[in-house]
Amino acid sequence: MQGIYIDGRRPASKKAIKLALTDPATAHRVTVEATSVFGNEYEGHVDTMPDGEVHFVGPDPYTSRKFYGTLTKRDGKVTVK
Repeated sequence: MQGIYIDGRRPASKKAIKLALTDPATAHRVTVEATSVFGNEYEGHVDTMPDGEVHFVGPDPYTSRKFYGTLTKRDGKVTVK
């Protein structure tokens, strides 16, 4: 499970992430944080992430796991489930 940020802050809910990603022009506001010690996870802005899935936990993957979700990017479109 990876961490996630909106404008450099931890989001309070999955709904906040969905709202930040409603407009493709603002997808750069959302950043994914790699948490694996093995280094095999994507880290960076959602708009530049490769096609595929990223599983996240929030608001903080280390201290507070209140919601979980999946970012899926296909053909440049990002969805949150």
